[in-house]
Amino acid sequence: MSTTALPRLEPATLGGARAPAELLVALEANVARVLRGKPGVIRHAVIALCARGHLLIEDVPGVGKTTLARALARSIGGSFHRIQFTSDLLPSDVLGVSILDPKTGEFEFKPGPVFANLVLADEINRTPPRTQSALLEAMNDGQVSVDGRPYPLETPFLVMATQNSEEHYGTYPLPESQMDRFLLRLRIDYPAPEDERRILLESPGRPEEDLLRLEAVLSVADVRRLQDAAERVHFSPELADYVVAVARETRRSPHLAVGVSPRGALAWRNAARAAALCEGRDYVLPDDLKALAGPVLAHRVIPASPVEAVARSRQDVERVLAEILDRLPAPG
Repeated sequence: MSTTALPRLEPATLGGARAPAELLVALEANVARVLRGKPGVIRHAVIALCARGHLLIEDVPGVGKTTLARALARSIGGSFHRIQFTSDLLPSDVLGVSILDPKTGEFEFKPGPVFANLVLADEINRTPPRTQSALLEAMNDGQVSVDGRPYPLETPFLVMATQNSEEHYGTYPLPESQMDRFLLRLRIDYPAPEDERRILLESPGRPEEDLLRLEAVLSVADVRRLQDAAERVHFSPELADYVVAVARETRRSPHLAVGVSPRGALAWRNAARAAALCEGRDYVLPDDLKALAGPVLAHRVIPASPVEAVARSRQDVERVLAEILDRLPAPG
């Protein structure tokens, strides 16, 4: 089978100190070589990575969720593990297990697939709550505990979970505590017709072959520096007042049973800092917060009236958030 070689991108660093904006441009461009026509989705994934957060993707199969995860891991030269969540998956299948070594008579810990820089938790809502909760400590504290002993995870560490928002049979909805651990929730959606046509004409091989030819343009050490840089992005007191005001409005809204928690407000700030860094700024603008309100906050609040469809619930919550943002004046 003939294949077309991917054009080579020069590493943005791998040993040399480069500006954060230059690193981020190289990272996004590299991922875009295999996930075409989705710059906004790629930007959100990079924001989650820089903000030390995690990503939940609700979408139909076949739109590029696995491609995004693998391309991001390869672009930073990081380790990658994919976990297919099923109804019979056990926590030990995710975290690892202690096995008795007959030679020494001692138990030896065998790490599970969660020990990677980027973990794809595929169809996470197909596994029971007990196994879902195995990820809570990992996502929140960057470690797992097995037999009473903590084991630190690799850094950077990003969980990218997927679930089909339109399917309900054989699934276990994620509890609020689990949803709250995800920095962003988004959809990839179908490609535009022109992008889908280009995919058909310019990808003679299999998508996996394009991914295998994708080279790292950053190192994991570069990502750690980007994460540190994001935490230094200036967030003004006026913006803090704005975040508090929005959070309070969600808690008072008659359309919401549960509003934005303090952890949600912190997540909103952290995502806005990472977004500003991606734009080449060392300060956050109100527009950074507004653009991320839906992806960061919508999955952290609960509508007051029960709804049957997950997609409808998301749309209702996003509409309430949009009305709050329109009503409250942003800092000048």
